Amino acid sequence: MTEILLTIFFISVLLFFLGSGIWVALSMIGVSAIGMMLFTSRPVGDAMATTIWGTSSSWTLTALPLFVWMGEILFRTKLSENLFKGLSPWMQKLPGGLIHVNVVGCALFAAISGSSAATVATVGKMSIPELRKRNYPEKILLGSLAGSGTLGLLIPPSIILIIYGVAVQESIAKLFIAGIIPGIMIALIFMSYVIIWSLINKKSMPKIIEEYSFFEKIKRSKQLLPVIILILAVIGSIYTGIATATEAASLGVVGALILSYFQKSLTFKTFKSSLLGATKTSCMIAFILAGSTFLSLAMGFTGLPRNLALWIQNMELSPYVLIFVLMIFYIILGMFLDGISAVVLTMAIIEPMIRQAGFDMIWFGIFLVIVVEMAQITPPVGFNLFVLQGMAKKDMGYIARSAFPLFLLMVLAVILVVIFPEIALWMPEQMIKNIN
Repeated sequence: MTEILLTIFFISVLLFFLGSGIWVALSMIGVSAIGMMLFTSRPVGDAMATTIWGTSSSWTLTALPLFVWMGEILFRTKLSENLFKGLSPWMQKLPGGLIHVNVVGCALFAAISGSSAATVATVGKMSIPELRKRNYPEKILLGSLAGSGTLGLLIPPSIILIIYGVAVQESIAKLFIAGIIPGIMIALIFMSYVIIWSLINKKSMPKIIEEYSFFEKIKRSKQLLPVIILILAVIGSIYTGIATATEAASLGVVGALILSYFQKSLTFKTFKSSLLGATKTSCMIAFILAGSTFLSLAMGFTGLPRNLALWIQNMELSPYVLIFVLMIFYIILGMFLDGISAVVLTMAIIEPMIRQAGFDMIWFGIFLVIVVEMAQITPPVGFNLFVLQGMAKKDMGYIARSAFPLFLLMVLAVILVVIFPEIALWMPEQMIKNIN
């Protein structure tokens, strides 16, 4: 009963702060300070200063601003134009036609961005006008873009996986590699849905007008080659053990700068705006993470996470029931919070439960990110829906309905990852063998 009352107290105070418009990070710090003052005899100021400094000065966290900066640089290049020109000749003869550009383009940009919103914005700013010009149905156009944009959270380098790794003290490199096969799997599931939808709705799909020879396809795709080489260099250096996640991020930034220079999109203005964009995003995330760490410390002092984990254990839930409950919990939470906030707010309580249940923390990180991806396309706070609403000038409800089938497909992806954990764990295991 004490644990339940403590949990209700912490959640009530946190919801009050969040509801009053206080920043997420400050809300977490406020809840932590109140909890420590009321329920422990520890010095609040000393604990807060030590914890926040310890989190902020973590070497592991260095990869975060570098990967964010790499995405910001490439966001300001001609990448969206090149993605469409390079992919459309190869995709147009598949059932579903150029709708596949949304899925494959998002998967490719996800491998250099790490942000769901940036992925939707980059691919959408070129594909929406082009596909509308060719009279593709709005429902499948916007739905595929909203769903595929979520791959920015899973396919490495993923910002949210860095946050999760720091929060639970797991290897960022292993988490990145673990996200590759699930990310590809989800992209293939989305492409299969587009094929099936287009075959059922044949009359709504436009006829193919452009014809390309094999050499013309190669010629149109050559501008994508440097980006693909950069992706392979970053991910490959981590997988083979040549570089850590932080070193690979440095390689990615240098590669992005070189690429944008040769594309003639690297001006002082774009360099400055990419640097400022990366700084703002990184500071926001670091601040949230610092607040989360202090909240974890405060809860640890009260004994709440340990006792709650024991309480869950005593309920004797089967692992599958626990995972199902957590999936529903994070989907509901994601309706009101962004993905990063949802993860850092809950890790202090969820981590002991997961470890107690015997789940692999690398596997759980991938499970968690897929579930958080689902929340990106659920109203009222589905960030991909907001981005698309601004770009497509459509009603939020219409976009949410268009994205709903892809939400169900992500539920299918979660089920597959739960039943076959090797989907997430096989590549990290191979990476360890390669390094050894």
